[in-house]
Amino acid sequence: MLWIKALHIVFVASWFAGLFYLPRIFVNLAMETDPAATARLLLMARKLFRFMTFIAVPAIVFGLWLFVVFGIGQGQGWMHAKLGVVVLVIVYHALCGRILVQFERGENTRSHRFYRIFNELPVLALLAAVLLVVVKPF
Repeated sequence: MLWIKALHIVFVASWFAGLFYLPRIFVNLAMETDPAATARLLLMARKLFRFMTFIAVPAIVFGLWLFVVFGIGQGQGWMHAKLGVVVLVIVYHALCGRILVQFERGENTRSHRFYRIFNELPVLALLAAVLLVVVKPF
């Protein structure tokens, strides 16, 4: 079980690294006017999103393994709340993909300020998940 837990933590940390950085690329894309720089940022964003999606799968699989096979947190309120946070993170990830497509099509309508705020949401999600798992408040 400890191997599964360790792998879950590593993949979650890697996934969140991407969730922290991709919206930062969106900030730069929203401010950029040079077509060559925009193309370079879009290439970076596409590669990062692909990597994040690849990394998210084992993060989720190992988490489900801990929950379903080993029964960690089953029937406990903190785990239900954490699973809610995980669903929100998955939605955020999908929304990042949608935003990336809008940038690729040249259809972005939001300012760099919006993306600066948007960039902080995964920090709050990670904080909530870690507090729920470590403190187990309910």
